[in-house]
Amino acid sequence: MNVSRSAYYSWLKRPAKIITEQELMLYRRCKSLFNASRQSAGARTLVKLLRKEGFSVGIYRVRRLMMKLSLVVKQRRAYKVTTLRKHSHLVTDNLLDRQFNPGKANQVWAGDITYLRTHQGWMYLAIVMDLHSRRIVGWAMSKSMTVDLTVRAFQMAVNLRQPAEGLLFHSDRGSQYTSKRYQSLLKRNKVIASMSGRGACLDNAVVERFFGSLKNEWLLHVSHQSRNSMQVDVEKYIKYYNYERLHTTLNDMSPIEFESVKEMCAA
Repeated sequence: MNVSRSAYYSWLKRPAKIITEQELMLYRRCKSLFNASRQSAGARTLVKLLRKEGFSVGIYRVRRLMMKLSLVVKQRRAYKVTTLRKHSHLVTDNLLDRQFNPGKANQVWAGDITYLRTHQGWMYLAIVMDLHSRRIVGWAMSKSMTVDLTVRAFQMAVNLRQPAEGLLFHSDRGSQYTSKRYQSLLKRNKVIASMSGRGACLDNAVVERFFGSLKNEWLLHVSHQSRNSMQVDVEKYIKYYNYERLHTTLNDMSPIEFESVKEMCAA
C-alpha cells in the first residue's frame, strides 16, 4: 500500500475521531435529502430541509459537510421554447401582467408545454399550475404536441380543484392554447384567458422555472429508454415537487404544505 513502517505505527497511536450519534444522523439525512433531490439541492436548500427536521445547522457547516461527503450539485443547462401560434388563431391580452402571486387559490392558473427526450422519441408534457401555491394541479403527457394534450391537463385540473367562475388562465401564444377547441373549453368553464406577449418567456416565468427544475434538477444525466419510463419519472417528480420541494416564495414550504397552512389560518 506504499505506507512506511513509521507512518503505520504513527497512525496506530493516533486517537480515532469519535462521531456522536447525532452527528452520524446528520450525515445520513444530509446525504439522503441530497439524493432525494437527485443531486440538485445546494447548501442553502439543505440548510432549510435539515432545520425543518430539527437539526441546528448553518450554511457554512452544511457546505463543509457537503465537501466531506462529496455531494456535488449538478450543473444546469439551457432549453428552448417549443410552441408557436398559427396566424389564423386569435390571441388575448396579457391580463396577468407578471403578477405571479395571487392572494388565494384558484384565482390564477398558468400552463405551458415542454419537450422531453427518450430513446423511443420525444415526449411532450403539458401542465397547469396554481400560481398561489405553485402547485401542479393538472398535467398530461403524449408523444404528440396536440391540442388534446393541453385539454387533458386542463380537465384534470378542473376535476381536482373545481374552480369558481372568473378564474384567470395564463399561457403563451402556442397554437394549442389559441385554438378554437381550447378557447371553447375555457369559455365552457367560465375561465378568462390571458396570454404572454410574443416571444416574452418572462411573462410566464413561474411555469418556465418549473420546467427548468424538472430538466436540470431531476432529469439531467438521466437516460430514459422508453416513453413509459419517462412518464413514470415525470409523475414521480411532480409528486416530489408538490409535497417536498421547498420554495422561497412560499416561505420555504412545499406547495401542499403552503396550502395546508393557508387553510388552517383561514379556519
